[in-house]
Amino acid sequence: MLVSRRSLLKAAAAAPALSLPGIVRAQSQTTLRFIPVIDLTFIDPIYSTAQVSRNHGFMVYDTLYGMNSALEVSPQMVSGHVVSNEDRQWDLTLRDGLLWHDGERVLARDCVASIRRWAARDGFGAELMAATDELSAPDDRTIRFRLSRPFPLLPAALGKAAIQAPFMMPERLASQDPFKPLTEVVGSGPFRFVADERVQGARNVYARFDRYQPRQDGKPDWTAGPKIVHYDRVVWTTMPDAATGVAALQTREQDWQETTPHDLLPVLKRTGVTTRILDPRGYTCMLRVNHLQPPFDNPAIRRALLGAIDQSAFMTAVAGEDPAYQSAPIGFFAPGTPMASDVGLNVFRGPRDMAKVKADLKAAGYNGEKVVLLVPTNSLAQKPLGDIAADMLQQAGMNVEYAGLDFGLVLQRQLKKDPVAQGGWSAGVGNWQGIDWLNPAGNSNLRGDSKVAGWYKSEKMGALRSQWLAAANLAEQQRICRDIQALSFEEIPYFPIGQYKQPTAYRSGITGILDGTAVFWNVKPA
Repeated sequence: MLVSRRSLLKAAAAAPALSLPGIVRAQSQTTLRFIPVIDLTFIDPIYSTAQVSRNHGFMVYDTLYGMNSALEVSPQMVSGHVVSNEDRQWDLTLRDGLLWHDGERVLARDCVASIRRWAARDGFGAELMAATDELSAPDDRTIRFRLSRPFPLLPAALGKAAIQAPFMMPERLASQDPFKPLTEVVGSGPFRFVADERVQGARNVYARFDRYQPRQDGKPDWTAGPKIVHYDRVVWTTMPDAATGVAALQTREQDWQETTPHDLLPVLKRTGVTTRILDPRGYTCMLRVNHLQPPFDNPAIRRALLGAIDQSAFMTAVAGEDPAYQSAPIGFFAPGTPMASDVGLNVFRGPRDMAKVKADLKAAGYNGEKVVLLVPTNSLAQKPLGDIAADMLQQAGMNVEYAGLDFGLVLQRQLKKDPVAQGGWSAGVGNWQGIDWLNPAGNSNLRGDSKVAGWYKSEKMGALRSQWLAAANLAEQQRICRDIQALSFEEIPYFPIGQYKQPTAYRSGITGILDGTAVFWNVKPA
């Protein structure tokens, strides 16, 4: 693999240009050419849990609050808020001059509908709505929450940058079924989605929204502060593999690659391409299991499989052997963040004893049931994670069927609740940004309400989540999260399989790329 990648780069450097679509070569200097990690299958970031859909969302939509790279939340679409009635009423006031891309004014009732649609899909949003007696728009600029109990994390919920972010949409779109993907994109963000230039599997185009009104205060920092756009257009081009994207950077046919293979970093640095880690919280990875179907509907089988998990092997497959780019063992919260702890991590330490795991699985009731493992074969990170998972499960004596599929097909199939004989699934690999595993409100995989793929259900987990939301201080939150991690090692909502840090790469001379995730305001041409 490494040899072929380096050979490709040599060939690219010698050739005048890659054979890319003519539209890419013909674009002006006011076009930023970007290579996303994977194709944008779903253009509805409320429906989809894909990172690429979330990044698309921040291009075209805006949020009521923004989050900076220190995870601090501040007003974004709102000018501010007033809290009254013993912290049980919040009145949020929209800024002047906000417009939808179709020219209509952004109204409070649009935001009320958007919050409701988002909360139907997001765990943090569900908790906020559970504490809300009434959500209304008393006038065109006021969004009012009347709460049954204080909810001090309201701005944090409405300003989260993790999946699913609470994007605001016009009421006519936000009123549609949150469990069916929207096919129309109308936001109020700094870019418009150019739908008639979209080529599924190849290209997505965004144009600067000239009537966007950035905040006048603060400084640009991730999704917070003024969102000032310096490019007329941003074109996302899906590449067949990451090495092709690296070559396109070298030949100057592309400007920025979202994720770059770790083994090619030395090559890029020698050619003047800038490489950088945007988010030190990295990517947290999981082996998701289906709690509805055998064999993983049996918690004893899930616990028995813990002994087979080699987190270091998973992370080496993705990020190489340099310890600077990986962390293992990890638990159910992102390493280095306030809620993380070492509770239960000893189960991942030391050599793996597969003979013991086989015996433990048999004692737990495993009887050779087929395990259908979903693996996105066109994902730079998830494909090697899936290969390691398949080998691990086979070594543990499980009857594995490797279901290698396009990422978009994996997203669709993992929503199926049917038995494997009817097109269902048993397990699948996934990578999330560390910000998605910050706390029990944001980590949708710990919801315990059986609404997220995997269908984990736990009254105990739900009670602990409620306690965390009501905690009076950080120390109390951390204590509850230690209990959540202990319960997670007992019930196994999913298997954490490590954390890695992923560099991005862009042509030298381009400035203003912000920390966090890939956002496109503040970025200036070379």
